[in-house]
Amino acid sequence: MTDTLSGRPSLWRRFTAAYARLLSLLVVVSVGVLVVPVMLQIISRYTDLIPSYIWTEEMARFLFIWTVMIGTIIGVRESAHFDVDLLPALGARGDAFMRIVARLGVLVIAVVFVTGGITFTRFAWHRTSELAELPLWLIHIAWPVAGISWIVFLGEQLVDDLRTLLGKTSDA
Repeated sequence: MTDTLSGRPSLWRRFTAAYARLLSLLVVVSVGVLVVPVMLQIISRYTDLIPSYIWTEEMARFLFIWTVMIGTIIGVRESAHFDVDLLPALGARGDAFMRIVARLGVLVIAVVFVTGGITFTRFAWHRTSELAELPLWLIHIAWPVAGISWIVFLGEQLVDDLRTLLGKTSDA
């Protein structure tokens, strides 16, 4: 949606676009950082150059989970998940209706991630990991963060599809 006076994207759209750019940067950084503990594991396992670090496995697992969750958020934002076309092209309104149905399914999963993720995080709130002694809520909170982010991005997409379904032009 755009601001009708200036023709610029709304404040909400600018916020979500900035959030998406931040997520893209974070996924690049997390993959880059993930290489370090994995490389330390490999080097220590097959050579005597450095001692065997146990914490590297745990750190790699934490980073991998966050990388996957951030990747899913970006995937929802960009509608990058795969589609299977079972129906012929239905026109703009028909396609918008089918996207709404699909997005409502993703929305249900997002709500499960938020509610289940909050319970999951509460369970880990006062616990630490065994090896690196990191607070476990740092890894568990990835689930509700992903769910909330999916809801934010799905909301934008649902608004756009509803505008198309109702015959209004999308200014996004």
